[in-house]
Amino acid sequence: MGGLPFQDATSALALPENGSKHNQVSSVTAPAPESKPKKKICCACPETKKLRDECIVEHGEDACSKWIEAHIKCLRAEGFNV
Repeated sequence: MGGLPFQDATSALALPENGSKHNQVSSVTAPAPESKPKKKICCACPETKKLRDECIVEHGEDACSKWIEAHIKCLRAEGFNV
């Protein structure tokens, strides 16, 4: 079979020496991962979504801030960043 010539595996996997910068532990820690939502946003909070949508259809968005805010609060409780 044609291909690349075989190289010594130990040279390709060489580790840095003890005094190397790459071997030191960084003092900067990664931010804690946020909990990901378990559902898609379209499927979360169906009760508040239904009330919000019905209100907007019947009365317009300006008259439904109570339901819009309730739905946003529910989505945030489910882990969405809205």
